[in-house]
Order: sequence, then structure tokens, then C-alpha cells
Amino acid sequence: MGAMTPSTSGGHREPSPGPFAPNGDPVLAARFSVPLTPDTFVRRPRLTERLSEGVQGPLTLVNGPAGAGKTLLVADWIATEGARGRAAWLTVAPEDNGPGVFWTYVLESLRRHGLAAGDDIGSPARPGEVDHSLLTRLAAQLSRHEGPLLLVLDEFDRVGQSAEVADELQFVLRHAGDGLRLLIISRTEPLLPLHRYRAAGEVTDIRAADLAFRPEETAELLRRHGMHLSDDAVTALTDRTGGWAAGLRLCTLAAQGAEDPETFLKDFEAGRSTLADFLLAEVLDAQPVETQDLLLRTSVLEQIHPDLANALTGRDDAEAILAGLQRANAFVEVIGHEWYRLHPLFAEILRVHLRVRHPGLECELHRRAAHWLSEAGLLTEALPHAADAGDWELAATRFVDELSIGRLLTGLDSDQLDALFSRMPPDATGPAADLVRAARELAHHDIDRGVEHLHRAEQHLPADGDPRSPALRLSCALLRVLAARMTGSADRAEAAAADVETAERAVPAESLARHPEVPALMLTDLGSAQLWAGRFEAAQASLSAAAEVDTGPETALPRHECLGRLALIDFLNGWPGRAEAHAREAVAEAERSGLPPEACTGIAQLVLGAVAIDRDDLDTARTHLDHAASSTLPRDPLVSAGLALLRSRLLLAKGHPQAALRLLEEHRRPADLLEPSPWVNDRTALTIAGAYLAEGRPQAAQEVLEEEGAEGPESVVAAARARLATGDGTAAHDLLEGLPTGNGEGPAITVRALLARAQAADAAGDGSEAQRLVARALSVARPERLRRPFLEAGPWLRRLARRRPDLAQGHEWLSASLVGHVPAADAPDPGPAPVTEPLSEREHEVLERLAQMMSTEEIAADLYLSVNTVKTHLKSLYRKLAATRRGEAVRRARELHLL
Repeated sequence: MGAMTPSTSGGHREPSPGPFAPNGDPVLAARFSVPLTPDTFVRRPRLTERLSEGVQGPLTLVNGPAGAGKTLLVADWIATEGARGRAAWLTVAPEDNGPGVFWTYVLESLRRHGLAAGDDIGSPARPGEVDHSLLTRLAAQLSRHEGPLLLVLDEFDRVGQSAEVADELQFVLRHAGDGLRLLIISRTEPLLPLHRYRAAGEVTDIRAADLAFRPEETAELLRRHGMHLSDDAVTALTDRTGGWAAGLRLCTLAAQGAEDPETFLKDFEAGRSTLADFLLAEVLDAQPVETQDLLLRTSVLEQIHPDLANALTGRDDAEAILAGLQRANAFVEVIGHEWYRLHPLFAEILRVHLRVRHPGLECELHRRAAHWLSEAGLLTEALPHAADAGDWELAATRFVDELSIGRLLTGLDSDQLDALFSRMPPDATGPAADLVRAARELAHHDIDRGVEHLHRAEQHLPADGDPRSPALRLSCALLRVLAARMTGSADRAEAAAADVETAERAVPAESLARHPEVPALMLTDLGSAQLWAGRFEAAQASLSAAAEVDTGPETALPRHECLGRLALIDFLNGWPGRAEAHAREAVAEAERSGLPPEACTGIAQLVLGAVAIDRDDLDTARTHLDHAASSTLPRDPLVSAGLALLRSRLLLAKGHPQAALRLLEEHRRPADLLEPSPWVNDRTALTIAGAYLAEGRPQAAQEVLEEEGAEGPESVVAAARARLATGDGTAAHDLLEGLPTGNGEGPAITVRALLARAQAADAAGDGSEAQRLVARALSVARPERLRRPFLEAGPWLRRLARRRPDLAQGHEWLSASLVGHVPAADAPDPGPAPVTEPLSEREHEVLERLAQMMSTEEIAADLYLSVNTVKTHLKSLYRKLAATRRGEAVRRARELHLL
């Protein structure tokens, strides 16, 4: 969980005067102190020699798990090897993840050790960033320093996954030359380019395997604690602990008072009563009464803060007791920022003893801990304690009050929260408890029970003046949007979304800022309902806004869902290239965020399958549809409808119209609680009509289209084809004459319309017009490689192609069954493939101005960007469009319908 700073007022001291970090907090001097090593510390020359050799090069990495002895190893080496005068020490904290704060501490460490960083370098002004010129001045000063300086960064894993901090540190290290040596102590490898340093032989690694004690070192540790064991016993103890420093020390401390330490260590097991009796007698009972009471009461905690310990004991002496226990190595360790931790083994034994000595107290301690942690703003840590105390009203109320209801629906801890609240008994009452139940049921796709709990919560909402009312009303409205999405009601979703926005205005802005998943979920659910209802423009606006809310783990799932649904809208509007780009972006988002397959919606895979069908790549389509079916929750109506439609299209493409019809007839049965989707009904009717046409039953195709009453361009095209198949060319011509155009239809729709017009012209004996329209359809289809519309057009097109073979010239990408030849191995490129990496919104803006022949400087001025930023966007554009010049980029963008 890491170190935490509570928001309570008790037990805090006023900060002493001194330098301040850019976030306004005083700089903590304790973080610059080299830790002292205890008398029992075992110096290991094999490791100190490695350190001495390592600091001759630019980078030394001491990497291993907690308790491996990393920090004390380096601290002792500094004290004994004469490095103290040229070493600056900094213990990194989680707050340093902001570059400005991190570099403030680095500079202050160098200043305090009198090594570098004079006043002329300056300090960062903002916590989240540092001026590059400051880093340049620092590197320059270090490069001029007489003799190399050593900067030790302890616990660097607390910021080691910040790419920005790592890049800045790499810059200073590389440009300081021989003036700087960097020694990093970390549990994980930092994001520095270690492969480059290793390839150049410029890094020294000391890893967990190196830090592990060897039998002779274990023997020395035992001797320093006054114990002498046989070689076999020492080897056995080393093997059992894996040489882990903390484990060895724990066993040694436990065995110190035993009459026969060797036998004790041989039988050492966590759950053995002999060990428990010894620890209780020799560690717990040896302490004063107040200390014993504190240890027993805090054993229910994962991490201990003095103020929290005081809340459990009812006294105010926790700070002094914990510090004393830590100094005495009495199974208490500091984990930073005044927080402590009991060794897990010791804590487990203490909890058992607490239940024996104070029956019933454990539940009350959990309740007090839950209240304290909740008031300190540590809700995640408070909830398990509230659950263990059986105080479900507190757990649910604080959970909803903190606007955390969305965390049950998305985020890294949604499964843990679901498991925690699954223990909530039926007798837990109140609107907050009902909202938690509603969220859990809806997350599990139980609409009936979810809506039932939601209605019960709404019936018991407090009045508007109640301070809890805004959070409760916001949570209710958010869940109503989700319920509307699951029932396919865009009207209810839009009404509930309006209620969300109203409720948000009554909630403090800082509370909303802590929960980006709330707007992300609301907009995703709203856009999904609008998409189901066929309100494509509104859906596109909602989903696009949701995708831009935030890029954190809490919004990864909504972001993935939005990208997939945007891809579906692109496909339904006839833009397969755009659809493919959005779908691949959705898949990449899921992989990048580590979303489990069962959490993904599968829409992206459906769209990729649909695009593959249009390109007549049926094997690839089948693979995508199988992925969609296996990687999604089956109750998503978009997925179930899409799977049925695309599987039937796949069957039809493979020449199985009867099987396609059977599948579609099953799908046409209405689902309970789900409002019908107009575009799903249209697509179903279109596919059924296509199957009837493939069977030679045009009248049946005509009837199903008339029964559905669809009016979109694709439906008009299908109806005209059915009329042509019955020989009614006049009716087909009239339908096509009234075909709506200019409404943003993409090439997939345009190609089918052109082919229908060509078929009508061919039926009317106007071969020249038919040829012209087919040639135009081929030109539109080529950039997208749309083969399926030509294969579905019917035998008239094959006859026309045989009569006019010049139609196929330059179109080797077409199916051989249509154009009557097999493409040569050295056939020319079929044309530009769709962009596989989508353009960002800013890149689209630059591209539009590029097409207007604006210069780089003019684009920069128009978009309020720097010239260098525009050049960066241009470089990215050229790469994505596979172009090397402006004209080529614009031409390719037009071919791909990006302009």
C-alpha cells in the first residue's frame, strides 16, 4: 500500500523553517540521512567490493525484495569505505513521483552534503514538472566538479516507474560525464535504459541472489547474536530461509532465548505453539504493560500510524512506543512517513493472543480503525476493517459518500471490492447499502435485481438539504444510466445522464476530480444506449468524450469499450478503414491496460471480423468472431446481436443461406427487458433478404424488407436488388433515383449503391452506363479492398466483366472468381491500405491545414502551438500515412477519406 499521510489533526508537529518543495510542503531533512547500521550487522566483503568497483562507472543498481538488506549494505559501505565525504543520500518517497518534487529533493541533498548544486542552478517551480534548462545547468556543474560525486537514491522503486523522472535522471547522468556516479537502491528495475549501460559494461548489478546470505555469513549473524550452531544447522537454516536477511534475523531473534537454539530453529514453523509461546513470553511479556497493549491492539492493522494506534489504545503514547520498538528491533519496522509495520508472523501470533486475552475486542478495534482511516481519507484501507467489524452501514455509507460507486464497475480493485461487499448481509439497510447492492447486481448483468435495489435506494434518499444527498443522488443517476444501457433505452439513459450532470454541480469539484471513472462510465453507458437506439451522431459525441476523460487504470475499461463502439459506428456508417483503426486501438488499449479477457466487450473483435468479411477474408473473420465470443460477457446486447448478424453473414459468404436464415430467425426473438434496436432490426432484415436472394427467392426478400420498413440507403439498395431479381426494373430504378446521398455515407455504402445503379442500367440495356458505374464502384472500393459487395452483386456483374474485361484492369485485388484471372506474383500494389494506427485529434487538425497549403509557421499560429510541436505532429503524420512529403501525405489522406 505504501506510505500514507493521514488527514487528521492529532499528533502532528509544526514544520520547522527551511526549504520548501514546489507543492508547498517543507523539505524533510530526515530523508538525507544515511541510515545507521546496528551492532549485529554482518559486513560482507564480497558485496562491498562490488560496490567499490561499481562506483568507478556511471551506474550501480542494488536490486532485491523488501528485507533483503539493500539499504544497510550501502549505508555501511559509505560509512566504512571512506565514501561519506563524496556521497549524497536521498531516501525517495511516493510524493516524489512529480518531477518537480523529486528534483527539489535531489538538489537539496547535493547542497546539504556540500557537493554541488549552487544557488545559480535554481529550483523547480512546479511539482509536476522541471525546467529542462535547470537539468542542463545541473549536469554542466557536475561535469566541472573535481572528482566524481556519488548520488545514492534509496527506495527508488517509489518513483522508478515514472518514465519522466527516469528520462530526466538519464539526461543528467549522461551529460554530467565523469562528474556523477549514480547508485540506485530499489525493489524493481528503474525505467532507465539499462540495456544500453549493460551492453557498454557501464552498470554494476547487485541482485537478490547476490544479497542472499551464504552459510558462513549466516554463521556470523548467529555469532553476533550470541549463538553458535553446527555447520549442518547453519546450512539448513540458510536453505530454509533462502538466505533472506529479514527471515534469518527473525529466526535468530526468536531463537535467542531458547535453551537449545539449534533444535528450536530446526522445528521453526509459523504456526507452532512453541514459537508462539516463546515470542509471547520473550518479546511481548518482556515489554511494559502499555507496550503490550499497543502491540495486541495494533495487530489487527496492516500498517500502523501513531495517531491510528492512539485511536485504538485510547492513549497518546504510540509515537514513542513504536519508535522504541523499532530501535529495539522488536519485530517493528518503519515503512516511511511515520508509518510502521509489524512483522506478519508476529502480528498473526498477536491476533491469536488478543482473542484469548480480550474476547470480543477485535471487532471493536476493526470498527475504530475503519472510522480513523475513513476520516483520514484512506477509504480503501478503511473498508476491510469496517467489513471485519460487521459495520456495513459505515462501509456502504462512506463508499457512496466518497463517490466510489463506480469502482465496483471498473478499475483495478473492482474484483476485490465486489468480493468484500458480497459479504454484506441482507439486514444491512439504508440507501447506500442498496446502491452498493444495485451496482454489484448490474455489474453481474442481473438487471431485475439491480433495478429493484436501485428503486429501493431512490425511495429512501435524504432530502436535498442533507449533506449526503448529492453523492447519493449522483450514484443513483449513474446506475440509472447503466440500467438504461442494459435495457437499450436511450431516452432513459439521456434523462439519467442529465440527472448525473445536475447532481455533479452539487458535489465538490475536488471530489469529482478524484473519480474520473464517474464521467467515463456515465458517458460510455449513455453512448452505448444511444448507439443501440441508432442515434449515431449523439453516440459518437458521448463515446468520444468518454474516451478522452482520463488515461488512468480506473478508466481503462470504459476507454476500451468506447473505442470499440466508435469502431462499430464507423463500420455502420460505411467506413471500414476507420472502423479497423478504431478497433485495433481498442484492442491495443485492452492489452496495454492489462484488462482480463472476460472484462472486454468484444465489440472491437466483432468490427475486425465485419471488416474482414467485407474484404472477403473469411478465415480471418472467423478468427475475430471466435475471439469476440470467447472474450466477452454474453449478456451485452451489442455483442450478442453483432455475433448473430456476422455469423450469419459469414455463413452466407460461404454459400450456406439456409444456415444463415436459421441463425437469424433465432436471433429475431425479442429479449426480455431489451428495447428493440432499429439498426439491428434493419441489418437483420438486410441479411435475411440477402439469404433469400442467394436462394433465388427475390419475392421473399422483398417482403421481409417491406415488413421491416427500413429507409436507409442500404435498405433501399437491397429493395432495388430484390425488384431487379423479380424483373421489375422500373420499380428498382425509381427506388434508386430516390436514394439519399450526401449524408456522410462511407465507401462501403457508396459501392453497394453504385453497383445497384449499375445493375439497373445493365437490366435496362444501358451497358455504357453500367460499365461507368462499375468502374466508379471499383475506384471507390479499391483503397478499402472491398471485395464482398462485388461477390454479392450477382451473376450480371460476372457477365459484364466477361463482356468488358478492361473493367478488371488495375484491380488485381479483386476475387479471381469475379474478374476471371489469378493475380500474378509480381502484381502491382492494390493501393494504399487503411491507416492501422489512428490519427490523434491534433494530427487531424494539422492534416486539414496541411491540405490548405499552410506553412509550418502558419499552422503553428493557427493552432496556438510551437513550430517544433507542429513539426513533431508532421513527423508522426508522415509515419502513419507512409508518406515522405506534404503532397504525398495529403494525397494518401484523401484516398483514405481522412479529408
